[in-house]
Amino acid sequence: MTFVQLIDCRTSRFDEMNRLMDTWVEQTKGKRTATHSVIGKDLSDSSHFVEIVEFPSYEEAMRNSNLPETDKIFREMVALCDEMPTFTDLEVVRDEQLYAENARRFFETIGTKGELPPLDGLIAQDYHDHDPANEQDTIGMDAMRREIEMWRGGFDFAFHVEDQIADGDRVCTRWSWSGTQTGDFMGLPASGKRATMTGTTVFRCGEDGKITEGWWQYDRLGLMAQLGALEGLEQ
Repeated sequence: MTFVQLIDCRTSRFDEMNRLMDTWVEQTKGKRTATHSVIGKDLSDSSHFVEIVEFPSYEEAMRNSNLPETDKIFREMVALCDEMPTFTDLEVVRDEQLYAENARRFFETIGTKGELPPLDGLIAQDYHDHDPANEQDTIGMDAMRREIEMWRGGFDFAFHVEDQIADGDRVCTRWSWSGTQTGDFMGLPASGKRATMTGTTVFRCGEDGKITEGWWQYDRLGLMAQLGALEGLEQ
């Protein structure tokens, strides 16, 4: 079970403390057991800081605390604080998996009826998209919006997420897609035909949870066949 420790402190010497933490990271390389650490500053109190440290388990956290380097750094950190820091030990009972949730929201959002909602909260401004059906990669928020609008202009469609696997900064989603051709698409006039396809997308996410890169695999040839684009070739 994942274990999280909150370290709450007040200091007017954060720059010195930050350098101290860099020293600890260097000294404990290959020894420390923390898997993730983030420090936040209170927006209403510039001297108030909270560090959130994640460990695979309580036992691993104790191993980390018992390192001689940790004890030394702790005593030096206390000297830089305006008052004694407090520690809160938390056993994680629920993890929303931000990356996977944002990937799911992306598929829901691009299939939304009406005007395409803003994507700023989902993908990065320098998003990089790899689609084997396109001659060139799609790079940037604006270019990705144009790509999405091309699909939305051709179809009234929706995605259904079948499976998701998250590992590190990657999220792999197996999805199914269904749509009705309501407009021109790849040179084909609106046909009113119903089409379906399946595919897989791997997204890479940044630390803020936004999607920064995507790799798509899907059966566009099968889609075009359902729309009647290959009928002349089959004769």
